[in-house]
Amino acid sequence: HWNRTRGLGGRGRGGGLADYLGARHVVWLSAEIAGDDTDGHVDQFARFVGPTTVVAAREKDSTDANYAPLEANFARLKSATDQDGRALEVATLPMPRPIYYDGRRLPASYANFYVANRLVVVPVFDDPTDAEACEALGRLFPGRRICGLNAVDLVWGLGAFHCATQQEVS
Repeated sequence: HWNRTRGLGGRGRGGGLADYLGARHVVWLSAEIAGDDTDGHVDQFARFVGPTTVVAAREKDSTDANYAPLEANFARLKSATDQDGRALEVATLPMPRPIYYDGRRLPASYANFYVANRLVVVPVFDDPTDAEACEALGRLFPGRRICGLNAVDLVWGLGAFHCATQQEVS
């Protein structure tokens, strides 16, 4: 448990974790999305998509529970640097409308995509922002086919494609 913060991986802020991993630089994020049962796994709200490019989930509805924590993460990423002191490029992904099952909010997020050799599998939720998320990822992964797959049933298990394939190697 890392003090309720998650590293996206300055110097000196990673403490024991950075030493253990041999990391020269760690970017710490502290938010989690509503419904997440993992205590804030970063693959639900921010992902590296290139050596110096991060895509971050942002909630447009300022009354939604995800708005403030995702904005805080976005601001932190916009002011972060890479291991060589260069500013990170930060792209954004929308958040889908809230999905509930049996009265509980589920952690639906487009950031839980899976990158394969020639393909990016994007969770979609029969939501108006599905196309926007797929288009944004298409710009970030030129040369790869973007495949939106319905993940409503999968997110009932509290994750999506990246969570389900995290131990797989492509």
